[in-house]
Amino acid sequence: MTTYLPTLKQLQYLVSLKDHGHFGRAADACFVTQSTLSAGLRELESLIGVTLVERTRRVVRFTPLGLRISEKAQRVLREAEELSDMARAAGKPLCGELRMGVIPTIAPFLLPRILPDLRAEWPELKLFLREETTNAACDSLHRGHVDCVLLALPYHCGDIASVDLFEDRLYVAFPQGEQAHLPDVITPDQIDEKRLLLLEDGHCLKDHALAACNRPELRAEATMMGTSLHTLVQMVDNGLGITLLPKMAIDAGLLDNTHIDARPLASQHPSRTISLVWRKGSPCEKEFHLLAETLTNIYQKKFKPLEAASGAA
Repeated sequence: MTTYLPTLKQLQYLVSLKDHGHFGRAADACFVTQSTLSAGLRELESLIGVTLVERTRRVVRFTPLGLRISEKAQRVLREAEELSDMARAAGKPLCGELRMGVIPTIAPFLLPRILPDLRAEWPELKLFLREETTNAACDSLHRGHVDCVLLALPYHCGDIASVDLFEDRLYVAFPQGEQAHLPDVITPDQIDEKRLLLLEDGHCLKDHALAACNRPELRAEATMMGTSLHTLVQMVDNGLGITLLPKMAIDAGLLDNTHIDARPLASQHPSRTISLVWRKGSPCEKEFHLLAETLTNIYQKKFKPLEAASGAA
């Protein structure tokens, strides 16, 4: 008896439709026309003899079996991608395409200063960047949309391996002159919880800031309304409150042309750990260690003084 197996392309169409919930957007993500994607899914359904997706004018609804098959298809696609990764890892290091996720509280402050040196050191590396909040970046990693993620730990990102790159100290930022009576470093008990502005949910920096302060009441009292560090800085500059900023952002000039002062936070855990993470068991683990070493060396040259990280996890 002849067995007809689904193609990887058909599985890619199915997974893309599950991710986007819309035929047009799914087709755009696969770089094909909507009719091509729809025809590929019909061929897949005909091949396996079941309906995977209920189609209406307004809604794309997966059948229970369609949901199970799409989850399995995601794992099959990830395994197929790792075949390519194994071949690449056996060749020249840091050569070819690499997809890296980066969180928004790192990307605009670190990447412009390190990417030119990274390109100079590894000219054959084609680095594709994807900026997402921490939760979305971890999801993209496990779905196979990215190969590794540059983020801040501690954060629960599932079954991962990681290398710590460096420590990024947190600073208390406030309108100029407002905290003139305080010392050169600010302790958590000196923070007015009613004036504290934090990033909205989905950004790990909010959790790092609260953990660094170790004051449980801050979570309830703090105003979490900023969509980005730039937004928080604008609010502080307009006298609306105070916030916590990473040293990386300050070094990159986030407070330039503002009327904001910043002083280091003095607490038991006053920093976040910038790390490179990837799926545990990845065939490219040696490459990721090499990339992490390169990023750390570049950071040491570009950002001074450096607070060294503790090592690999």
